Amino acid sequence: MTSLPDDGLCLGGNVFGWTADEPTSHALLDAFVDAGGRMIDTADSYMARAEGNSGGESETVIGNWLARTGRRDDVVIATKVGSWEQRKGLRPENIRAACDDSLRRLQTDHIDLYYAHRDDPDTPQEDYVAAFDELVRAGKVRAVGASNFDADRLACALELADKHDLTRFSAVQPHYNLVERDYERDLAPLVEREGLVCYPYFGLAKGFLTGKYRAGQDTVDSGASSGAMAGARAEGARAYLDDHGVAVLGVLDEIAAAHDVPVAAVSLAWLAAQPTVGAPIASGRTLQQLGEILPAVSLQLSDDELRRLSDV
Repeated sequence: MTSLPDDGLCLGGNVFGWTADEPTSHALLDAFVDAGGRMIDTADSYMARAEGNSGGESETVIGNWLARTGRRDDVVIATKVGSWEQRKGLRPENIRAACDDSLRRLQTDHIDLYYAHRDDPDTPQEDYVAAFDELVRAGKVRAVGASNFDADRLACALELADKHDLTRFSAVQPHYNLVERDYERDLAPLVEREGLVCYPYFGLAKGFLTGKYRAGQDTVDSGASSGAMAGARAEGARAYLDDHGVAVLGVLDEIAAAHDVPVAAVSLAWLAAQPTVGAPIASGRTLQQLGEILPAVSLQLSDDELRRLSDV
């Protein structure tokens, strides 16, 4: 089984083949791995929703990078099944076919961490738990995870795996960051009790925790995406700009200045320091944006700094 990273940063591949073209994506991957990054997160559905795309673009870009660089042994690759319209749901036959498709696009013989992208209430849990176990036993997958699962359904899946001696989920991928803390209420205690690892997405709260969006500023993320998707992202980030959000940014600014690092790196370092979190997921569509999050790989916040951020 792959040893899953329990520190540092996970590079989100959602931008590859979308807002970052293939040459830029390869440059981002080179820079990330050269800086000590190990884990890359993608999905078969990335980025099917973007104009001109159909899905599988991110995996294809990563696969071409692996073929060009020969750095397969230097990285842990996580991908997902279940959300893409062409391979939707967790029926066993769909999981098998989607895995083979991902392996082909990634140009590799195994996936280090294979997630159920979201739960599938229309498929019996014992069926998809057994299907993931089959892939592990076949050597196509090293570990399996659950993304966007609630605590009750995750607990049930773990119980089924243990009861039937099948591969259990060893990682989760929830929505979790400094200003979105629902994960801590129900899911985190289960993850800690069961010895799982958390790789949270939206670690920068749609860009808000980069410090780019400020009260009284009409920030436009030019080039980040196009049309409605760009507007929705900016609107989502600005939604945090209430008194609470402004207070969070104030503490982030102080700590970032003390360490001489970008605000984004402090936000991710707080997340990485939380119980159960292995590595937060964050992406950058340019080398400049990547440079703002890379310090999180090694940034260590003091207990007082972590407490101040948690409290605010």
